[in-house]
Amino acid sequence: MRPIRAARLGTATALVTLIACAPAAAAAATDSDSDHDKGKSRVITLTGRLAEQTRFPVNPGGAPAQGDRTVFRSILFDKDDKQVGETGGTCTTTRVDNGGAEQCVVTYTLPGGQLSVQGMVFGHLVPGPPPSFDNGITGGTGAFDRARGSVHADTIAPGTRRFTIDLKR
Repeated sequence: MRPIRAARLGTATALVTLIACAPAAAAAATDSDSDHDKGKSRVITLTGRLAEQTRFPVNPGGAPAQGDRTVFRSILFDKDDKQVGETGGTCTTTRVDNGGAEQCVVTYTLPGGQLSVQGMVFGHLVPGPPPSFDNGITGGTGAFDRARGSVHADTIAPGTRRFTIDLKR
């Protein structure tokens, strides 16, 4: 059986040394959608620590295969190590050659609403720390209604990722 690796804290996997703190996350969660806010962007950086991960291999005990699935949940923290939310999602292997590729769908639950994120992660089958990735924000709820932008993730320790959320309004 292939070794268990740190999760794709996602999208996704997974939302990490921090550019913004909880007040920034709270501010993002409470921004109004007035005309003067349109066209502005905001960056929220959080640390995600893996809380749960389950793998569902197509070939239990065998080689990685197209269709392998990982389900995960991570707790999100601000720069002061205060818990500000969580992220959870699924990643499905779409390619096993050239280091592998997987498609991930992840939800970030933050003060004031949720962000929906999805995209590809390449190289998840390469030995070593999970690769960095960029996924797109496809929408949101509450304060993140109609959100667009991207999430960049870097592995900073085993089971720990930094998520840089670049929100476009």
